[in-house]
Amino acid sequence: MLDNIHCENILFLDIETVSQYAGYEELPENLRILWDYKASLIAHDETYTPATLYDRAGIYAEFGKIVCISVGHIRDKHLRIKSFYGHDEKALLEEFADLLNKSYNRKESLLCAHNGKEFDFPFIARRMLVNGIRLPMTLNIAGCKPWDIKHLDTMELWKFGDYKSFTSLALLTTIFGIPSPKNDIQGNQVGAVYWQEGNLERIVNYCQKDVVAIVQLLKRYKGEELIADDDIIVV
Repeated sequence: MLDNIHCENILFLDIETVSQYAGYEELPENLRILWDYKASLIAHDETYTPATLYDRAGIYAEFGKIVCISVGHIRDKHLRIKSFYGHDEKALLEEFADLLNKSYNRKESLLCAHNGKEFDFPFIARRMLVNGIRLPMTLNIAGCKPWDIKHLDTMELWKFGDYKSFTSLALLTTIFGIPSPKNDIQGNQVGAVYWQEGNLERIVNYCQKDVVAIVQLLKRYKGEELIADDDIIVV
């Protein structure tokens, strides 16, 4: 199947998300009540409280927001990386939607992410709707048959039909001999880097490394040579 997929038709992507507020105590009362209920569902035992669990809010589209979307596309053996980022979520989502509408609305266009079907793609779509942005064709999948959805997921491809476990991007890059993107921060540290350090550039750099890793992983799946560092261009 992968032999029929041409990397030039794929937009590779990764997102970074954080909680909508810096801390639990800053939540408006109506949202705090709803978070309290959510926290009661995800708490492992009574030692967990809504306040201590709030650092997980960023992984839920109802309580989180996107601060960076990094994308990559291959042209003439070069990988070009671009990021949409900032504190204004609506603005970065509008820019990303514009890219999809202009350049990735063809029948052969594909989106690719690691665990994208469970996280990146639905998170982006949900936050676009919350921000009043019309969904681009590649994300507007309601009612579509599975074979009509143009989404690739490097984690799903690795499962080969096995649904028992999650395999991280860091583990796959390690076993395939691909430089790891996790050499600075981990995903669960993004919220602290954003809210406590105020270091958005560090998050963008981390997100871009993930995109490169996803591209290289798909290359390995296809039995192709990795893209050389000199052929990776950040624009």
